[in-house]
Amino acid sequence: MILGIGTDLANIERIAGTLERFGDRFKNRVFTDIEQAKAERRKDVAGTYAKRWAAKEACSKALGTGLAMGIAWKDMSVTNLRSGQPVMHVTGWAAKRVQEMTPDGYEAVLHVTLTDDHPWAQAFVVIEARPIAAK
Repeated sequence: MILGIGTDLANIERIAGTLERFGDRFKNRVFTDIEQAKAERRKDVAGTYAKRWAAKEACSKALGTGLAMGIAWKDMSVTNLRSGQPVMHVTGWAAKRVQEMTPDGYEAVLHVTLTDDHPWAQAFVVIEARPIAAK
């Protein structure tokens, strides 16, 4: 069962300008240490940040709240499996919202996909409720 779907586009040039203008202040407000480390290791630093920005926006939409209801930017983060597959994580208020959305007897699974084609970065987030297997 699908609980929420969100998508967002981010302009890589806009994110590059924001990084240039605000630097660490912007990075530290929006991105976790793990996200920052990933982006700073990449050839396309701005594109990496833009994809994660889009993922956070898409996640907030999938949660049905946008960023207006108390979700902090760092309550949503993206890491990668060894295979490179992105994984969406929620903490704080975002995690509480996922719990509220999830029916009894189900567990929430967050799916995320990221892509970019300069000058755009795009993310999709789907929140799925899967029945908990009986033991």
